[in-house]
Amino acid sequence: MPRFAYVDGQFVRHGEASIHVEDRGLQFGDAVYEVWAVRNGILFDSEGHLARLARSLAALQIKAPLGNASLMVIVRELMARNKLKDGLVYLQISRGVARRDHPFPAHSYPSIILTARGMNMAQADLRAAKGIHVQTCTDIRWGRVDIKTVNLLPNVLAKQAALEAGFADAWFVDGDNMVTEGTAQNAWILDSDGLLRTRPATHAILRGITRDTIIKTAQELGFSFEEKAFSRADALNAREAFITSATSFVTPVIGLDGQPIGDGAPGPIARKLRETYLSQQTSVKRP
Repeated sequence: MPRFAYVDGQFVRHGEASIHVEDRGLQFGDAVYEVWAVRNGILFDSEGHLARLARSLAALQIKAPLGNASLMVIVRELMARNKLKDGLVYLQISRGVARRDHPFPAHSYPSIILTARGMNMAQADLRAAKGIHVQTCTDIRWGRVDIKTVNLLPNVLAKQAALEAGFADAWFVDGDNMVTEGTAQNAWILDSDGLLRTRPATHAILRGITRDTIIKTAQELGFSFEEKAFSRADALNAREAFITSATSFVTPVIGLDGQPIGDGAPGPIARKLRETYLSQQTSVKRP
């Protein structure tokens, strides 16, 4: 089946999609992005992703090329053209095309790219059922990772190093030996006292949309919760650990740097949060 992309006002064959050589997203990473999960044809957390997109664009002073309603029409058309039932929708908006120069161009129009791809949800569910092992690494990213920009080279390097070392992913650790987040996920623990913890949403982390939904879910389920940073040692002494993101939903972390977390198996809190989150998302009525 041919895949389709959307680039600057046109649906095109995925293999024929292209951008200008002087697009500032390519030249400077002067662009933001969002990723939506799609499961059973349902777009997850759409309003949250749109709100974060607006925040990221505002932080970089990029004008939104489309209103939310128009954007969602395009997203759903792209899903339809790709017959996307389970997978991801990726959006990137750059400052646009201009002569290569560091200052913002006086005249440019934002460029927009949308792609969609399938994902094997059965494999994702199996991964969550088994849990994953991660390794820690020094957080070398810039100081505004709360803006969802396309500048992800430190994340790429950390993920690759983790894979080469036999781990599924990596957790960044700051200068105080406190965990910030994963390469593309927020990090959580159920600490030794039974308190559910994830790092506060400062400039040091990306405020995940799935993270925010899971916070609400945890509170609705009556779990003790606090936005409170935790160290590598806290994680190793925790009862459970897990990650959240648009692509992983809630996935248990059962080992850190080669040492088990808890009993080395997915715990009941992570499992309950994942089940509840997926049930809530697939039962929400959407236009």
